[in-house]
Amino acid sequence: MTLRTFKLRILKVTKDFLLVSRLMQILTPFNKLFLFINNFNSLTSWVHKSKKEKFLINDFYRPLRNYWDREKSFQAIVDHYGCDSKQITYLEFGVAGGESFNWWMDKCKSSNSRFFGFDTFEGLPEQWGMYGKGEMHSDVPVLNDKRGKYYKGIFQDTLVGFIDENRALLKSDAVRILHMDADLFSSTIFVLSQMYAFLKPGDIIMFDEFNVCNHEYLAFKIFTESFYVKLRPISAQNNYLHASFVVE
Repeated sequence: MTLRTFKLRILKVTKDFLLVSRLMQILTPFNKLFLFINNFNSLTSWVHKSKKEKFLINDFYRPLRNYWDREKSFQAIVDHYGCDSKQITYLEFGVAGGESFNWWMDKCKSSNSRFFGFDTFEGLPEQWGMYGKGEMHSDVPVLNDKRGKYYKGIFQDTLVGFIDENRALLKSDAVRILHMDADLFSSTIFVLSQMYAFLKPGDIIMFDEFNVCNHEYLAFKIFTESFYVKLRPISAQNNYLHASFVVE
């Protein structure tokens, strides 16, 4: 018997014993803590490894956050990639009151650009940290630009139909900008997995709560590792709360 075979046998016997004995369930009260520690340490390692990248803008470290500083990242991306004049396809997941959605429509002037916003507009579909189900609800914002359109409902109900209807647009040469402001792991990983087939080098993905380690960061980690997608960081605001990436 080789050493590897011996180790595998020990692992199998141990795993089977733990399954039948349920011994590990004494740690159940600490599951969320262990998950947080694992994901937070992973996030911390990623943040410090990313320092070697060349960012358009990065304010790390700052003692106090200003959420609206994310618009500095928006502007840096618009200026660097020429989004103000070229055709783009902008998809925002988590529209809320429409502030960022309107910002992008106002800055990107091409008549050929298209803007699509997705939101339940009825609040979170599940608990997110200290925010309960149904919180963060908002009325559907008024749209005064014919280039834009909103889709009301959970992403799992609206995105697949949208993709079927707009497959040609999503496969066009226009730069795709995905603004992930969905907060939740479940919402974020679903969108990324559905949009994967349409991503091409030069597309941009922005995360609005990237440093929430059990949600958007975890979705980013699983997506990039499982789909072998290379996302290079290009901007970060508020200690990586808002982080943007370009597809390579």
